[in-house]
Amino acid sequence: MTDSVQENSQLLAAFRNAMRHVAATVYAVTTSNYGQRYGILATAVNSLSFDPPSLLACINRDASVHDPLVAQGKFCVNVLAQANRDVAEHFMIPTAPDRFSVGSWVDVEGVPVLESAQSSFVCKLAAIHEFGTHSIAIGELLEARHRMDAAPLTYFDRGYIDITGAPEHGER
Repeated sequence: MTDSVQENSQLLAAFRNAMRHVAATVYAVTTSNYGQRYGILATAVNSLSFDPPSLLACINRDASVHDPLVAQGKFCVNVLAQANRDVAEHFMIPTAPDRFSVGSWVDVEGVPVLESAQSSFVCKLAAIHEFGTHSIAIGELLEARHRMDAAPLTYFDRGYIDITGAPEHGER
C-alpha cells in the first residue's frame, strides 16, 4: 500500500468517525415507478432555496431508489418523527420484502408519503448532479405537509436520540 492510499484510508476513517458524531434528522426518501414503491433512509437532505421552494437529497447511486427516482422525476422527502422509529428500523432491513408494510402510506403526486411523518415534501426532480458515489437530487416543491405535534427522529453516534428536551431558542 502506498502512503497516499494509507493516508486516504485514514482520512476516510476519520471522516466517518467525525460524521457519526454529527446529529442528523432521519428522512425516508421515497418514489415509485411503474407501480413499484422504492425508499431509503437518508440524513443528507437540506433546504436549498425559497424561490423556487426546493431542497436537495444526496443519494448513493447504488441505492435501490436512485434509478427509479430519476426515471419517475418525482420524489418525497419524509421527515421521520420519533413515533416513526419502526418505519426507520424496517427500512434498514436489506431483505425486507416490502419496506412500505410498516406505517401508513398514501400516494401524493404519484409518490409514497408517510401520513404520520413530522413533515413531508413532495418534489419534482429539477436537476441531478453526480459527485463521488452519490447523486445530488434537487427537488422543486410540489406539496408540503407538517405536523406540529411531532418531534423529528434524530440519529447520533449509531443510535437515535431524543432532542425534545433541548432548550428552545427564539419564538415559534
